Amino acid sequence: METLKLYWKNYISAYQGLSQATWLLALVMFINQSGSMVLPFLGVYMTTVLDFSLKNAGIVLSTFGVGSILGSFIGGWLTDKFGSFKIQVSSLFLSIPFYLILPFFDTFETLCISIFFLSLIKELFRPANSASVSYYAKPENITRAFSLNRMALNLGYSIGPAIGGFLAAVSYNFLFYTNACMSFIAGILFIFYFKNRKGNTPEKVVSKKAKDIVKVKSAYTDVKFLLFSSFIAIYAYCFFQILNTLPLFYKNVALMNEKEVGLLMAFNGIVVFVLEMALVHFAEKKFTLSANMIIGSLFCGAAFLVLLPSHVQIVLYLSIFLISISEILIMPFASTVAVNRSVSANRGSYMGLNGISFSMAFVTSPLIGTFIAQNYGFTNLWIFNCIMIAISSIGFYFVMKKM
Repeated sequence: METLKLYWKNYISAYQGLSQATWLLALVMFINQSGSMVLPFLGVYMTTVLDFSLKNAGIVLSTFGVGSILGSFIGGWLTDKFGSFKIQVSSLFLSIPFYLILPFFDTFETLCISIFFLSLIKELFRPANSASVSYYAKPENITRAFSLNRMALNLGYSIGPAIGGFLAAVSYNFLFYTNACMSFIAGILFIFYFKNRKGNTPEKVVSKKAKDIVKVKSAYTDVKFLLFSSFIAIYAYCFFQILNTLPLFYKNVALMNEKEVGLLMAFNGIVVFVLEMALVHFAEKKFTLSANMIIGSLFCGAAFLVLLPSHVQIVLYLSIFLISISEILIMPFASTVAVNRSVSANRGSYMGLNGISFSMAFVTSPLIGTFIAQNYGFTNLWIFNCIMIAISSIGFYFVMKKM
C-alpha cells in the first residue's frame, strides 16, 4: 500500500509545473499517433495480403527508414531556418494524400517509392516537434516535458494498434484512411492553438551549463555527440524490431491473429502511458543520465533474452513489458542529452541528428532483422540483438563519461 501511495505521489508530482503549451503539444502528438497504425501492421500486410517474401517486406520497411533519415536531416535544417511551427504544419498536412493513395500501390517497386516519400514527409515533424517542446517548456522541466510528449505518443500508440487490429481484420485499407483523418485533425488543432504563440526566450530556455558545454556550431561536428548518436542507433536497431520482426514473429511463429497482435502491441503503449511520467520523475532524481541510458539499454536486451526459451503468450507480454521500460528510460533522456548539448540557434540540428539516430534503425532493423530471421531463424536473431545491446550499453558508459 505504501509503495502504491509513493508511486501515486511521484505520478502527480511529475505533472506539476508543466506549461499549457506543453500539454497541447502532447495532445497534438496523441491525436496524430492515434492514427499511426500502418507501420506495425505493414510487414504483416505485405506478407499476408500482398504475398511478399520476408526479404522483400524487409526491404520495403527499410525504405521507410531511408525516408526517415532524410526527413530528420531536412526537418532539423528546415526547423532552424523557418521555425518549428511551419514545419510541423507542413508535415501533418502533406502526409495526408500519401496515406490516401497508399492502398493503390501493391507492387514491390511502387510500395518502396510511396513508403519512402511518406516517411520522409512524416519525419519532418519529429525534430520540429522536439524543438517546440524545448521552446515551450520551462528549463527545469525539459526532461518531464519530453516524457509527457512521449507518454501522449504512447497512449496514442496503444490505441492505434488496438483499433488497427480490428480494422485490419475487416480491411487493411481502413488503416490508411484512418491515418489520414487523424493527421488532418492533429494539424487543425495545432494551427488553432500554436499560431503566433510565443514560448520561452532563448536566454530562459538554455541553462548556463548548456551554454558552457556547447562549443560547436552544428551537431554534425560535435564528435562526442556523434559517438553518442551511433550507440543510440545500435540500441534503436534492436528496439524498433517491435515494429517489424516482432509482429512477424507473433504472426508466423506464435500463430497470433491480427486482433491478438494489435492488443499485444497496444500493451506497450499502455505500460508506457501508466509508468513513464512517474518512472522518469524518479529516475532523473535518483540516477545520472548515463546510468539511465545504460539501464534502459539492458532492459531492451532482457526483452529479447526471455524469448529464447519460450514464446507462450505470458512470455510475449513479459517481453513487451521489458522493452517498454527500456523505452521509458532511453527516449526522453536521449532527447535531454541533445538539448543539453545545444543552444537555441542549433537545436534543430541536434534534434535532427537525434532523430536520424533512431531513423537509421528503420533501415537496419527490418533489413538485418528479416535477413537473419529468414536465413537463420528468430532464435539466432534474438541472440544477435542481445550482443548489439551489450555493445550499446558499453558504448553509453564510455562516451557519456567524456560528455
